[in-house]
Amino acid sequence: VQLQASGGGLVQAGGSLRLSCASSSRTLSRYNMGWFRQAPGKEREFVAAISWTSSSTDYADSVKGRFTISRDAAKNTLYLQMNSLKPEDTAVYYCAAVPLSSGWSPATVKLPGEYEYWGQGTLVTVSS
Repeated sequence: VQLQASGGGLVQAGGSLRLSCASSSRTLSRYNMGWFRQAPGKEREFVAAISWTSSSTDYADSVKGRFTISRDAAKNTLYLQMNSLKPEDTAVYYCAAVPLSSGWSPATVKLPGEYEYWGQGTLVTVSS
């Protein structure tokens, strides 16, 4: 599965961005999907995840109430709507996919090692 993340950029604190993640190689409908981010000098961290049916979602505490993960099966695309952005949200954001055969668990969807496929990342910079 080839994933392509886009939508990053420079935004002022309090602003919004919407990230997209598309696959041209295979349908994403049979995968649970997630967004992760990695700031300079820090480890990759979980941001949000969504099940293959969109019936379940999970968020990192740091983004709850500000970010929304969604997916559009018809467009074969995953989204991350980011509102009320803060300077500490600055990072490279990665989308990732794991086959639904792995199941859905609030504990495991937060683990980067659970995901088999990764996009190339898109940089989000939030200025103060």
